[in-house]
Amino acid sequence: MKEEDILLKKLGKENSFKVPDGYFENLTSEVINKLPEKEKVVFEEESVSTWTRLKPLLYLAAMFVGAALIIRVASTEHKPAAVDEVAVTEVDTEVVSDEMLDVALDRAMLDDYSLYVYLSDASVE
Repeated sequence: MKEEDILLKKLGKENSFKVPDGYFENLTSEVINKLPEKEKVVFEEESVSTWTRLKPLLYLAAMFVGAALIIRVASTEHKPAAVDEVAVTEVDTEVVSDEMLDVALDRAMLDDYSLYVYLSDASVE
């Protein structure tokens, strides 16, 4: 605190920076007068080719076609490649012989009770 008091006594509280009278009144006009003249830029009209005009439209069309293809692919149901077409199609039960049923049951490795539960659950639906 003592250092501040000593400095205030030496320098005082008044602002030591002074601006000449009328400085800010003429400042704008003096600065504008000192600026160099603006060069007028003349744009030459370039001939625009048809390709340059159509390019954005073609890009836009390609974007929409691509989006439509992506949506089409994403919305379709895909079948796994390993699925046999015969297994997917519905089998006519009247055409299936008893021999085929015996072979299918042997391959399913179901005992009688499991087969009964499976058939009773399927008949409820």
